[in-house]
Amino acid sequence: MLQRGDSDFAWFRQRAESLHSDSLSAYTEKMTSSSISADSAGLNPEPSQPQDRAAHDLPPKSYAEAVYEPDDERGQTDGLPHDQNGDGVYEPAPLNSMNGSVDTKTNGHTKKVGEKKVLFEKHTGEDGYTLTSIKPNESYEKSLKHDAETAPKKDLELKKTAKRQDVAGSQLASGRKAGEGWNSSAIRWAPLNVPLQRRLQTLAVLWHTMCIPVFMSLFFLLCAIPLTWPLLIPYLLYILLISEESTNGTLSRRSNWVRRSKFWSLFASYFPARLHRTVELEPTRKYIFGYHPHGIISHGAFAAFGTEALGFSELFPGITNTLLTLDTNFRVPLYRDYALAMGLASVSRESIENLLSKGGHNGEGMGRAVTIVVGGARESLDAKPHSLRLVLKSRKGFVKLAIRMGADLVPILAFGENELYDQVDSVEHPWIHKFQMVIKKGMGFTIPLFHARGIFNYDVGLLPYRKAVNVVMGRPIKVVQQGGKDGKVDEAYLDKVHAEYVEELLWLWNEYKDTFAKDRQGELEIVE
Repeated sequence: MLQRGDSDFAWFRQRAESLHSDSLSAYTEKMTSSSISADSAGLNPEPSQPQDRAAHDLPPKSYAEAVYEPDDERGQTDGLPHDQNGDGVYEPAPLNSMNGSVDTKTNGHTKKVGEKKVLFEKHTGEDGYTLTSIKPNESYEKSLKHDAETAPKKDLELKKTAKRQDVAGSQLASGRKAGEGWNSSAIRWAPLNVPLQRRLQTLAVLWHTMCIPVFMSLFFLLCAIPLTWPLLIPYLLYILLISEESTNGTLSRRSNWVRRSKFWSLFASYFPARLHRTVELEPTRKYIFGYHPHGIISHGAFAAFGTEALGFSELFPGITNTLLTLDTNFRVPLYRDYALAMGLASVSRESIENLLSKGGHNGEGMGRAVTIVVGGARESLDAKPHSLRLVLKSRKGFVKLAIRMGADLVPILAFGENELYDQVDSVEHPWIHKFQMVIKKGMGFTIPLFHARGIFNYDVGLLPYRKAVNVVMGRPIKVVQQGGKDGKVDEAYLDKVHAEYVEELLWLWNEYKDTFAKDRQGELEIVE
């Protein structure tokens, strides 16, 4: 491999520098003479196109010379930066000016390069280099703003944040504001700062409303534990086949401690409920109280006669009252024991006869009373706010029992019971009403489609509204005993006593409707 010494390379370097120096000197002299001749002739000193320069035996222009191409109209004589102000600061010529726009200098930072663009020079590095960018001028920004105002709706869907409104003099149409529905709600939610007492009142009503499902759930939970089967099996056999505590009239499981618990004061004060008497009742008589209306769940009847929260014993001393309910409730495991402790009993004929013929002051039922919700499940379908429709025309069985047992009849009217719930109108939905009647015929009870408020809101749920319930007890209707337990009752006398009962009930309505039913939308109706 051939190698050259350092002397050979040094000779080549000297020779290249000599040729470059000679070429540059010749080019400078030629350019100077050409410029002088061009100035004197007033023509372009050099052609710009490569082919024209080759025809004149000129070397091609560099990129820098091409960029700073002179403009005949501006009177520039070369393509190099110029000191336009004579202050020693050279500025570049404009980049391909458009439509004859004129270069202007603003504080040494911006230079117009077109009708809608400005050369923006602001950021300077540590070494003194200034970053250059294209910034839209003020007129361009104004045009963008105008375009945004008049743009079609589809171009602005992602930019809309304001509420829909009509803009005068434009075609702008905006959709609704996202999340606008959350600013207000049709459901009124309970605030967090509700007093503790009101929370406890709600808890008491929730317990009474849900106690049957709670006891049933607890029973099924125990059934899932095999260890409890030796206790559950005998218990089920006892309540289904042996127990007569709900019908024997002894009230042996009744607990005054449970009935007088302060817990029930919270329950009654939720609405609030209140018990009123028109006259005193003799403790040496038997009584059948007829409670109207049934409502949805008969909260007023439970507060007044299922507990001592409203002071029944103080208003009617010497009288032991028993609230009657469906016999099927005493077939529900665990719940039956709770109902017996509250002093409830079955509404069956056997239960009523035993209650009014056993115990009391003389051991034959004197000083005892039973409360019957006369309208029953059928009347619950007519339980609508601000109206009062009582199923009573065909209900004469309780009157016949009163005559047989020699018990006086006392009508009771609960103002506000129907206001505790709303339910589906049976007239507007007749097929729902027919379905409810089929259930009642087959099972003995019906299921009204009702709603009221919830635990944490005031509009949706199964808890009753906080509406005042005023339970007014009427004057007793004296009854002459006939027939005994199995004897026949004179039909004329039965109708007479029933008519007196209805008349007394209407008297209660007319006497106190302006006091307790100011928002009524009709008068008392006696149907069926």
